[in-house]
Order: sequence, then structure tokens, then C-alpha cells
Amino acid sequence: MPTAGRTALVTGASEGIGRALARALAAAGYTVTGVARNEERLRTVIDSLGHGHAALVADLASEEGRERVVQAIRQAPFDVLINNAGTATTGPFAEIPLDSATIMMNLNCHALVALAHAFLVGARPGDALINVSSTLAFAPMPNLSVYCATKAFVTSLSESLWHEHKSQGVYVLGLCPGTTATRSQPHNDDLPAGLVQTPEQVAATALTALHRRKQPTVISGKKNTLFATAARALPRRAVLRLLATRPTRQYTR
Repeated sequence: MPTAGRTALVTGASEGIGRALARALAAAGYTVTGVARNEERLRTVIDSLGHGHAALVADLASEEGRERVVQAIRQAPFDVLINNAGTATTGPFAEIPLDSATIMMNLNCHALVALAHAFLVGARPGDALINVSSTLAFAPMPNLSVYCATKAFVTSLSESLWHEHKSQGVYVLGLCPGTTATRSQPHNDDLPAGLVQTPEQVAATALTALHRRKQPTVISGKKNTLFATAARALPRRAVLRLLATRPTRQYTR
């Protein structure tokens, strides 16, 4: 599909997978609008893309930030929306502050739904929505209970939206990365190297899926696909026991 003259909005674009997605889309010919709450890091990324790209500073965990981005989508429709912004807080559910759980739900779910709705209301044939989920959408993990639940929500929603909009020529994808080396989590020394992907590898998977426009859910990496398949095939109690023995930091992105 030709990409010259096409536009894309990427949330969480200041680092990690979002930054890699912004760069990959710009390299493919898209004019990119990046969204993040850290203005300095965001503008550094946007400036690196070349001329014509834009930065939109907004905290999507807040009502004001969500509304700012929703209005941008309504005023200048984009050809591609990538809902990548997300956060995770680790620890036993009853021990983490309620505010932390609320922020996770606001950013991972509420903001994603608000932006997806604004986008799909005006979507045209050929447009595409990518919601970045996680392989933990398929496996509940103790000490990441709210995060896993939000990602299960994102994957389920994306699959339903894929079916609702495919007849209109609008593609919806739930992208599920596994452990990814990002700015906040650059090292995973206790994991085999083959289980850790770079943000650029995840972005390449996303752009390949965007080009093919076939599957409602795409898992990034063969080993992550095996993990997700096993998690769905094994008894839930066995998956819980297995994941409870692993450090939670390995699975956040």
C-alpha cells in the first residue's frame, strides 16, 4: 500500500516501542504526530524524524490530556492510529496504592478506548488502528494483576473491533510484544537473549502486519508466540504457578 502523503499518530512516542514505531513509520513515508507527556524527549524524537512531523504533548492518564488528543484526531483525521502508551506498577494488588492501579486503567484502557472511538467514528477505507497489548494478555501474572487485566482487555477489544470494521476496509490490530528492551528496562540479564526483543523488532512486526492487514492479533517473535500458545493451552493454575516464580520486571515493557 502506498504511504506517501499518509499520516499516523503514535502515542507513547518519546521512548521504547513508540519511538521505534514513529521512526519506522516516518521511514516508510508517513507524516507522524507523536504524543507523549515528556516534552523534551518527545521533541527530540520528532526532530530526529526530519521535516514535517509534529509533537503533541499530552498526559493521556488525565482527562485533559485525553481530550486534547481526541480533538486532534477529530480535527485532522489520521490514516493510522497507534495506541502504544501504557504503564505498569508491580507488586501485590493490596499493597500498591489505589492511585497507581487507577492510573494504569486510565492510561492502558480509558485513554485507548477514547482515542480508538474518536478514530473509528471517522475512519475511512484503508485506515488502520493498532492497539499495543502484551503477551501477558494471555496469562495472568501475580504481582502484575492490574496490568495483565488491562492487556487482556486491550486484546479482546481489538479482536472485536477487527471484526466490526473489516467489512468497511478499516484494519484493527492488537499487537502483543513480549519482553522488550526499553529505556526504562534496558537489561534482562537473567533471561535468554532470544526472549528479549528490541523496540525496532517489535516495530518491524507491526509494520509487516499493517502491510498484510490479515490478523486481528499479532504476537511479536516466534518464542513469544510459543509462550502465548502454551499459556492458552495449559491449565490456568499451572500458568499462575509458573509465572509466580518469575521476576515481574521481565514482563513489563
